[in-house]
Amino acid sequence: MKITVIAVGKIKERYLEDAIGEYSKRLGRYCRLEIIQVADEKTPDDAGTAQVRRIKSREGERILAHIKDGAYVVALAIEGQMVSSEDLAARIGKLGVDGRSQIVFIIGGSLGLADEVLARADWLLSFSPMTFPHQLMRVILLEQIYRSFQIQAGTPYHK
Repeated sequence: MKITVIAVGKIKERYLEDAIGEYSKRLGRYCRLEIIQVADEKTPDDAGTAQVRRIKSREGERILAHIKDGAYVVALAIEGQMVSSEDLAARIGKLGVDGRSQIVFIIGGSLGLADEVLARADWLLSFSPMTFPHQLMRVILLEQIYRSFQIQAGTPYHK
């Protein structure tokens, strides 16, 4: 199975890069992992609704350009469905059994995701009603994907 994470913006902190590297290494036992960073747009402090929509649309175009036909797309969105780690593991496992060879997880930028990206998603997933920094969300997402494979393998890691 191939897992792709498409994320808006660059990682700026070394400790986050280290954590992403660690989980990427761990996931190498279970899947082919690809992390794609797309450029974020500068957002003025006084951005109006129309400008915010344009910024999200530009970022959305960059995201959508990396999604291949047939991929199962999971968009991380605050309005998405919240599930347990076990439920996420079951869903990933079922996708594999159903013959889905690629799962794409999308993490938006500070303004969220464009409507076009949300419309392309097969599933909207929420980790919490709270807002997290999108850079930190990469670490959280990779850890949960790793935890999913550990749950499927029956290891004690997930407890």
